[in-house]
Amino acid sequence: MSISFTSSIISRLKRDIAEIERQIVQDKSKIAKINAKIKQLQTDKPEGSSPADQSKMTQIKKLSAQAVQLAESQTGLAKQLSVKNAELRLQLAKEKGI
Repeated sequence: MSISFTSSIISRLKRDIAEIERQIVQDKSKIAKINAKIKQLQTDKPEGSSPADQSKMTQIKKLSAQAVQLAESQTGLAKQLSVKNAELRLQLAKEKGI
């Protein structure tokens, strides 16, 4: 493999890794905001069965589902990140071996 080809693969992997890391940080921020909103709704809700209370419960359920979805996404992103880092280490080793 030529040096320029290996270098382009390394550059692409570094960009991919940076993008995945950026997405992980954004998702963690979203999860924190969702959890704060859920906590706020839980402390604000009076114990009753008025339509407003039901609306808050619906909001809490939707926000909880979003948080779960983002947490699952975090797992997938972590796996992608480890694969990309392994590929990068392999390509860097190849580059040094050339």
